Amino acid sequence: MTAYAQDTLQTMPRYDRYEKLRREIAGSVKRGNLVTDWSEDSKFITYSRDGKRYRFDVEKGVESEATEDGSGSGRQANRPRRNPERGRQFDTAFSADGKRKAVTRDRNVYVSDAAGRNEVAVTTDGSEKDRTKYGIASWVYGEELGVREAMWWSPDGSKLAFYKFDESKVKDYYLQYSQTKVQDTLDVEAYPKAGAPNPVVTLFVYDLASKKTTTIDTRFDAPTMGEYVFDVRWSPDGKALLFNRTNRKQNVLQLCAADPESGTPRVIVSESQTQSWAENHPAMQFLKDGHRFIWGSERNGFDNLYLYDIDGKLLNNITQHSFDVERVVRVSEDEKTVWYTARSGENPYLMQLHRVGIDGRGDKRLTDPKLSHSISLSPDTHRFVDVQQAVDVAPSTLLRDEDGKEIKTLATSDTSKFDELKLRKVERFTFPVADGKTQCYGTMSYPSDFDPAKKYPLIVSVYGGPESSGGAETFQTPNPITELGFLHVWLDGRGTNGRGKAFRDAVYGKLGVVEIDDQAAGVQELAKRPYVDGKRVGIYGTSYGGYASVMAILRHPETFQVACASSPVTDWLNYDSIYTERFMGLPWENENKAGYDAGSAMTYANKLAGKLMLYYGTADNNVHPANTIQLVQALETHGKRYDLQIGPDRGHTGMNSTRMWEYFVTHLILNEPKTDALAVVWKGRGARR
Repeated sequence: MTAYAQDTLQTMPRYDRYEKLRREIAGSVKRGNLVTDWSEDSKFITYSRDGKRYRFDVEKGVESEATEDGSGSGRQANRPRRNPERGRQFDTAFSADGKRKAVTRDRNVYVSDAAGRNEVAVTTDGSEKDRTKYGIASWVYGEELGVREAMWWSPDGSKLAFYKFDESKVKDYYLQYSQTKVQDTLDVEAYPKAGAPNPVVTLFVYDLASKKTTTIDTRFDAPTMGEYVFDVRWSPDGKALLFNRTNRKQNVLQLCAADPESGTPRVIVSESQTQSWAENHPAMQFLKDGHRFIWGSERNGFDNLYLYDIDGKLLNNITQHSFDVERVVRVSEDEKTVWYTARSGENPYLMQLHRVGIDGRGDKRLTDPKLSHSISLSPDTHRFVDVQQAVDVAPSTLLRDEDGKEIKTLATSDTSKFDELKLRKVERFTFPVADGKTQCYGTMSYPSDFDPAKKYPLIVSVYGGPESSGGAETFQTPNPITELGFLHVWLDGRGTNGRGKAFRDAVYGKLGVVEIDDQAAGVQELAKRPYVDGKRVGIYGTSYGGYASVMAILRHPETFQVACASSPVTDWLNYDSIYTERFMGLPWENENKAGYDAGSAMTYANKLAGKLMLYYGTADNNVHPANTIQLVQALETHGKRYDLQIGPDRGHTGMNSTRMWEYFVTHLILNEPKTDALAVVWKGRGARR
């Protein structure tokens, strides 16, 4: 944290305590979670501890200092490519044997040998004037569909698949860059807003031998499908080009295969969630035969595993749980066994290891459901390394046999410094939400000198967006901000990950309502505790967290008194089509116009009664500055007081943390929050002054 001459945080109560402890809290636990690597023969484990490399002999149960360089696994690590900028794709793709490369340049695709010799133009009609481009994707594909590649070599390097995007119907968004310089610049991006025309996507396959380019018909059989085409890859044998496609509402997803010679496609698997949205990136893993594959699906309401063949035949269910499978750890085809992790612990964030037959028989949980587990399975699958922990249990690393029985403890956490500082463990708690039947989870940090006889202001850190959060539970040290005299809270409301499809679907078409009501419900439940001051509550977040902070203080002024909102969406009509329509449907009159209106911060601008700090970056090409500016305009219209920070030439970022903590201390500790006495109760009209 950089100190500035005008900083007032340093003059505020408990700052010295905060400054001292914030430097010590992070290192207060010497964690016992080892990063391990198995030898290929499963006889040794290597890991680092205290700056040294160790080797553990599994058979002898003896640890010794390692003498060899690297992990000891014998595997060669390939240096990863540096990721492209946010929303962008790699401009070069190499064949698997490294002999050929494809590049996109000036909106066209070229192939050559790896050194760039004998270059051939695969396309020539990519044009800025016509707004067409090859071998590169539209920005929204990179941002919302995770598209980092736009050219794909077949396994034998004989063919190249690639994208074409036609953005001629997509409206541009203009963003002023370099505003801190004498001369500014203009950033122009084809940015499809919710309900507006999308870019048109096409797939092609180029055959190097014949120099023939084949068009893949991605809209076959169903004109409404193929609005989005992504997750492009080749089948293991190179005989088919695979891709996922959805309709515009993204409530139907299909895995498709196309013949690269004729371009003729077919549907392998179709997933439908017509009440909301379908998973865009289902898990898929081929078996060694290259014909059968494991497929992840939420068709029974939870993420489970299914065995298919490449012709689209369902061979059998592998799992049929009422909890989510997280990932496949290993498929042992010799033993006909699948090892996977799932959310089957005592709460849905405690990850567990399971073993089951590929035929779906003999499913067994192998780990302690009271803790969360991160697994490293030996190559022969007869043992695994287990890092186990929970929010309030520091991690330890153990070696276990194939049935989960402990063989050896490899490392434990040293919490002596944590205890010496008298730090309090973070609390995991549950709270009821507005539907009257759902229990949600949260965590709360306390100051080290917490006194239950006192009342404390509460600060909520929030993101809150659909399909967010919900990660595996890990040990947490208390947030240092508590040492300024706060309780610090995180709440996982409906819409977040890890608790099945219906739990996420609760927010569909209602962003800014259901998940915000859950944040308020969590605070209201905590306020029943005698040491929580329900009249001194703040909330902060960035991006969707900024949106949630704005909506919380506007829709629930009785619960939240202070909010700091960074880079917030304020109206879903301002955001991109893929993300917004996935969770909100379409904004048209006969679709979900009412949901869009209810999710707009401007609808509630005249309800502001507390203290609101807004922030945006002038160069934010994701959540555009217009979001904050529109809210400022609405607040001005209703005569509301607010504070504003601007990040000159900064992108999608958060406000200065020092300013933010000053804001919370000022309005929640030094000055008792007061509702604007001149603001009338909102009745659909603006407040008068």
